[in-house]
Amino acid sequence: MPGLSRVEDASDQPGSSDRRLPKGLATLSAATAALLGSTALASAEIVGPALSEVLGTIRAHEWAAFGLNVGVVVFGVVTAIGLLRARAKAAMDAQSARSEINELRLALDRLTELLTLDPHVIVVWGGDRDEPDITGDVTLVTDLPSPRRVLAFGAWLPPEPAAELERAVDALRQSGTPFTLDLVSQGGQPIEAEGRPIAGRAVLRLRHVGGARAELVRLRAEHDALVRETAAVRSFLGSLALPVWLRDADGRLTWVNTAYAAATDAADGEQAVASGAELLAASDRNEAAIARSARTPFARRVAAVAAGQRRIFDVVERPAGLGSAGMAVDVTELETIRSELSVEMETHKRTLDQLATAVAIFDAGKRLVFNNEAFRQLWDLEPAFLHQAPTDGDILDRLRERRLLPEQSNFREWMRTLHQIYEAVDTEPRILEWPLPDGRFLRVVQNPDPAGGVTYVFEDLTQRLQLETQVQALGRVQRETIDNLDEAVAVFGPDGRLSLSNRAFAALWEIKDTMLEGRPAIDQVAALCLSYVRDARVWMDIRGAVTAVADERQPRSVRIERNDGSVIDTRTAPLPGGATLVTFRNVTDMVMVERALTERNEALESAAKLRNDFVHHVSYQLRTPLTTIIGFAQVLDDPAIGPLNDKQREYLGYIGASSASLLSIIDDVLDLATIDAGVMQLELSEVDIRTAIQAAVDAVRDRIAENQIRLETRIARDIGTFQADAQRIRQVLFNLLTNAIGFSDRGGLVVLDAAREGEEIVFKVRDQGRGIAPDMVGRMFERFETRTSGTRHRGAGLGLSIVQSFVHLHRGRIEVESAPGAGTQVKVALPAHLEDLSKAAE
Repeated sequence: MPGLSRVEDASDQPGSSDRRLPKGLATLSAATAALLGSTALASAEIVGPALSEVLGTIRAHEWAAFGLNVGVVVFGVVTAIGLLRARAKAAMDAQSARSEINELRLALDRLTELLTLDPHVIVVWGGDRDEPDITGDVTLVTDLPSPRRVLAFGAWLPPEPAAELERAVDALRQSGTPFTLDLVSQGGQPIEAEGRPIAGRAVLRLRHVGGARAELVRLRAEHDALVRETAAVRSFLGSLALPVWLRDADGRLTWVNTAYAAATDAADGEQAVASGAELLAASDRNEAAIARSARTPFARRVAAVAAGQRRIFDVVERPAGLGSAGMAVDVTELETIRSELSVEMETHKRTLDQLATAVAIFDAGKRLVFNNEAFRQLWDLEPAFLHQAPTDGDILDRLRERRLLPEQSNFREWMRTLHQIYEAVDTEPRILEWPLPDGRFLRVVQNPDPAGGVTYVFEDLTQRLQLETQVQALGRVQRETIDNLDEAVAVFGPDGRLSLSNRAFAALWEIKDTMLEGRPAIDQVAALCLSYVRDARVWMDIRGAVTAVADERQPRSVRIERNDGSVIDTRTAPLPGGATLVTFRNVTDMVMVERALTERNEALESAAKLRNDFVHHVSYQLRTPLTTIIGFAQVLDDPAIGPLNDKQREYLGYIGASSASLLSIIDDVLDLATIDAGVMQLELSEVDIRTAIQAAVDAVRDRIAENQIRLETRIARDIGTFQADAQRIRQVLFNLLTNAIGFSDRGGLVVLDAAREGEEIVFKVRDQGRGIAPDMVGRMFERFETRTSGTRHRGAGLGLSIVQSFVHLHRGRIEVESAPGAGTQVKVALPAHLEDLSKAAE
């Protein structure tokens, strides 16, 4: 083989059969031959004597020497024979080794020739070196001359095959797992990657393949790409919210997505396919099957039941391979919106028909597509003409014939300018003003539609202009009216400058007309007026009202005392637009009268205070001896003190009753004095209404029995509790019942009602007495006011006054309904949730 040296075979040379012995063995052989020769000669010389003689003449030491020589000769012969045999075997082994080496070299030459037939790269890991050995044609996979680029798989392979080869190589190096991969490089070259463990080393071979194998690799790569693409498409279709399905040639379902399974109430797609769950109705499936057999697409809007609800779908099913693929788009909401839009559009049309503003809509072809009734009436156009969808130009021509358009010197040019809105790029509306020959004045708005149409809005401003004229006239009248007012008026604008004033204002503060015409600011006006007032802060308050921000604009009232002794009441009021109205009214005479009345009222209050102090003092002075009288009366009534006769016990009862009545009057007077003094406080707690009513009823039982009165209580079941002063509530109920019993005839009926009405607790006490005259109803709650004519009721006239005071302290109200001969009803309404505070009477 070229490049390989052959091993020379020694057996082919002449004389190769001669054996060359080592030097020691040759010497030993020569000695042995000489010894044998000398022995033979000695034997030849002693042929004649007899053997016995000869043996008899040999001495012992000669026999020893003879034996030694014979042994040496025998040893030499045996050794020479062994050496000859060993040399012959070594020669044969050498000849066999040379033959095997030649055969191995021949096999290596054959393998080298086979390896060089296809381009390849071999990478070997293992041995004493850490770096792999890379041999072969590296241009097979990379354009760079560096062999290390071969191991950068991602540089010459797509990402997925590169990652797969990387994993296979790692498994080969770590666990010796062999592999074979068919790869396609980024340049489109088919490459076979084979990994094998050989002699404890990991060997990777990259080989370019061609022919049928290359085609197989290419087809396999395309197949893998198609599989990945199909998986991606199925994954995408499976995640769609739209039902998607595939059918085979016989129309049976082969695959459905999650949305299809959910629509058919199946657990998943596999169950839907296994059970043959159909989304479409039988009639729709039959039509789809007819289209499928004809290899034509099936597209229709159908109604189907999906997830237990009736829905509307746009179904598309197209032939695909031997089967078909379908998809259903849920358009239920779209149909609903379309219906709602149609209704809304119809509503808008009806609404526009009700408008007084004329509206006309033209499409991109300048044809009328809608007009309301106001448009027809504005131009007095026939409905038949409008129903023909005339163009914008046709309508303008007809209006021009009737002289209903503004006069134009060049009508065609004016109409062309008007129609430029149809070709406008922007969508900003255009506003025109049309003075018509018949005296009307129109405001015309052209609003372009992005689709190319135009909406016309015609607003008749004739009445508006007339109203503006009337408003201007009214303003002049208002100006004259303000100027003739005795009250001074000034209006400051949002900028703080005087915008309107009357003659009374100028006269009050002696401001010249030239100054007013210059619209002075509030600071200038205040500076002019400060010299006329005693307290300069009042004008600062007026200035603050005029310059206040929007959140602080509130009406204010200020009293000004001038240096000349006059008194001016000033009031500021915010006006729309940030303006402020300031009025000045001379109230000097009223103030004088008010001061006189105030002084008189103060004198009356002093007298009332003196009277209350006297009553309070006398009441306390009376309470002490009265308590003593009651105490001794109770002691005398005790049997332990001593026996009393009937007359004494009767007199003692009179003393007790009169003392208790007097003590009740004194307590009432003290309560009223405490209320008037403003020191009465409520002790609030949760009051059980039934318990309070029962306590009041128990307190009047002796009076009920004495007067033979029937008492009924009617209490709502859910009356519950409320927050109040329990003692005062019982006192209110006791006084009301006492008053009703006192004004009832013997054997009469008194009814006490209690109920919860909304956020109030309502008590009603009704009697069947003689009733109260209308002129007396308003005086029932006045102090010391009592009505005893025709009744058995006697008292100081303080009970109802105390009731009214306690009700007001509880922030309640009291009402009386009565008529002569029809009895009386007193209604007390108290809040169910009173703040937990102690309130003094005012």
